Amino acid sequence: MPHTRSAPVPCAPVTLAPMTPLAAMPSPSTAVWQLGPVPIRAYALCIILGIVVACVVTEYRLRRRGVAPGAVLDIAVWAVPAGIVGARIYHVITSPEKYFGAGGEPIKALYIWEGGLGIWGAVAGGAVGAWLAARQLGIPFAVVADALAPGLPLAQAVGRLGNWFNNELYGGRTTLPWGLEVHVMDPDNPGHALRDDAGNPVLQPGLYHPTFLYEALWNVGVAALVLFLDRRLRLGRGRAFALYVMGYTAGRFWIELMRTDEANLILGVRLNVWTAALVFLGALAYFVRVRGPREYLVPVGEPAPAAAPAGDVSQVDLSAREATARPAAPEGYRVVSEEQFDAYRTTGVLPPADDEPARAESAADGDATGGADGGDSANADRADGDDTDPERADAERTNAGRADGGGRPADRDS
Repeated sequence: MPHTRSAPVPCAPVTLAPMTPLAAMPSPSTAVWQLGPVPIRAYALCIILGIVVACVVTEYRLRRRGVAPGAVLDIAVWAVPAGIVGARIYHVITSPEKYFGAGGEPIKALYIWEGGLGIWGAVAGGAVGAWLAARQLGIPFAVVADALAPGLPLAQAVGRLGNWFNNELYGGRTTLPWGLEVHVMDPDNPGHALRDDAGNPVLQPGLYHPTFLYEALWNVGVAALVLFLDRRLRLGRGRAFALYVMGYTAGRFWIELMRTDEANLILGVRLNVWTAALVFLGALAYFVRVRGPREYLVPVGEPAPAAAPAGDVSQVDLSAREATARPAAPEGYRVVSEEQFDAYRTTGVLPPADDEPARAESAADGDATGGADGGDSANADRADGDDTDPERADAERTNAGRADGGGRPADRDS
């Protein structure tokens, strides 16, 4: 048969895939608004909102440990300013060339509104402030730290939204659907994007990893992890806070490697990567080595009742009366076991004063099980050298029976 060639089949035209992603995450072009002569900065608003979130969570957890209402405000008065100062000091120390190098302006080290806060300094400074406040309130610092553990990462997550408004702390280029559009910010008009001749904000070429968002989501996960394991393992002695530190630094390690903003390097690696690794190891060592049950607090002495107003009832200032009617904060607190705390909340009777934290800790090193299981307050008195006063021993045995049996809490691993 003669060979015949078939007619060519027309091919469909080839369409090249678009080089630009079909989706992207926008960024705000304005991070500062003027309210008359007062600038309202989005970054500051996010930090304030984060502080409020941390205070609400910490207040709830402190109350569940036996601390009087409102203590978190007394702690925040010390911790928040100290945290801001610490954050600024860390930033200046780790980036001194911006202020003390060639062309630097030392006075700008005080210009905190222009940005530059280091989270490591914030945690360290805030911890010092919280410690000072806890000493004044008579609250063990470990109780404050554990109560703060889930609230702090939530506050950090909220604060990271300020970086979104500032168009900062983003990573390398990406084509992912959640790639971030980044504006070129105007150096002559801080807080506002640079605009072209038509008045449109100018964008950086391409899309970038939103590393601030990665960290915010990671922090929410850390808060959930702390809440879950704290409820399951009943962590105490600062171990919940150590768990937060481990979780946060583990995420900060890999997120920091993705960032492309300027940073000081050590052996070719960003300073904050080294810091995250070292702080993680320190928190891990603390979490593994420290043991003990969760602490609960009862007041030292009863709060003084509010004084009744004197004079004609028609002359009484009701608003002032309501303010003075609130229960006063106790002189201090002492640590008791969970069973004693539950009995105190049920009966309103304070556990016997011989159940001091120091005795509980010494019992853990020696004969804690005998004191916890036997409940013999007379033997406990003799062990401490208090058997010379039979009337005192009888009174303490009576108080122990009225509370919850008077068994000294054993310092067991949670």
